[in-house]
Amino acid sequence: MSEAALQLDRVTRLYKEGEGQLEVFRDVSLALKPGELVALVGPSGAGKSSLLHMAGLLEAPSSGEVFIAGRAASRLSDQERTRLRRDTIGFVYQAHHLLPEFTALENVVMPQRIAGKPRTVAEAEATRLLTELGLGARLTHRPAQLSGGEQQRVAIARALANKPRLLLADEPTGNLDPHTSGGVFAALVALVRAEGLSALIATHNLQLAAQMDRALILDNGRLSEGRVPAN
Repeated sequence: MSEAALQLDRVTRLYKEGEGQLEVFRDVSLALKPGELVALVGPSGAGKSSLLHMAGLLEAPSSGEVFIAGRAASRLSDQERTRLRRDTIGFVYQAHHLLPEFTALENVVMPQRIAGKPRTVAEAEATRLLTELGLGARLTHRPAQLSGGEQQRVAIARALANKPRLLLADEPTGNLDPHTSGGVFAALVALVRAEGLSALIATHNLQLAAQMDRALILDNGRLSEGRVPAN
């Protein structure tokens, strides 16, 4: 059996709060199998974003270990973590964070160029992904010329441009209206499955969560597996 794309082994996250500490979560463990889509749900303030930041090597756990594609990350240098994150992980946030002065195509080309891909290769991959996401006719449009749903589709393409093994998404449709949200989420799931990625997707939308392979519930500092109702 292939190694997990992501494994958290008894991770704890504490923040300093005055002279004391705030415990966000404790002894959290999870593993994402290759190709598995998992919803991360829980009340606001439960620590879903912190968990995703830790999984994406943007924050270090207070204790425990994060494994990316079987590789322990805690003892890696900053440079090694950056390289592992760039080569292995894609991120989608609630806000698209597109560069306003660049076209949709250029926004998806940029991370590939930073990773060292030739421009022709990067442009071909960006065109493929954007076309798969229904934006083949919008390649030369800047973000201000795109709808909110189209902007988020560009952000999804950008996250997948360097062919990561793992996608982490934090409320990726949270800023969209219900109709647009459903369309963007369906496009995200279809492309993630087509690319064979593992994905951990935080969402408040239980209808969207119910479409994934399983759900993990973060509440009161603990992570548990649960069934999410479709309505």
